[in-house]
Amino acid sequence: MRGLIDDLTTASPFGELLPAVYQEDPFAMRFVAGFDDVLAPILTTLDCITDYFDAELTPVDFLEWLAGWVGIELDERWPIERRRAAVVTAAATYRMRGTVVGLRTQLEMLTGGDVEITDSGGVAWSSAPMAEPPGEDQPRLAVRVIVAAEPSEQLLNAVDAVVAAARPAHVVYRVEVAAL
Repeated sequence: MRGLIDDLTTASPFGELLPAVYQEDPFAMRFVAGFDDVLAPILTTLDCITDYFDAELTPVDFLEWLAGWVGIELDERWPIERRRAAVVTAAATYRMRGTVVGLRTQLEMLTGGDVEITDSGGVAWSSAPMAEPPGEDQPRLAVRVIVAAEPSEQLLNAVDAVVAAARPAHVVYRVEVAAL
């Protein structure tokens, strides 16, 4: 993409680096200017390479490649701000993977809607031995996502796949996607 920008120039053209005798020669200057045209996209990229690794600043065509570094796939239908946020928060989201907070964050990023999660499990301790365990006997997970527009079958399948991947294998779950 950067190679297709018309009249892209470099900060220091090669002609200015030549000895004065060659700078006075029109043929030599035109010849070296060809290198400027070919190398300008490369040099421009190298001049701001640190910005390419910042998901909030990187060019749109590089964002997909950067997302691959953190192991996520971006939906091209998402607004650019949402795609950038997904890449920025990917590492933090992975640290929360397997938790209710992590699942909620992942579903909010995927759908852009409000996510309600009901988990029947619990963790508690007791000073009395042989105390009753917390939560229900049968662990369950209920996920409800409320989106702005009428949900598509594709969105429902995507939400179901995320929940199925994030839940423990023995937990029964139910997914509901509804419009406001």
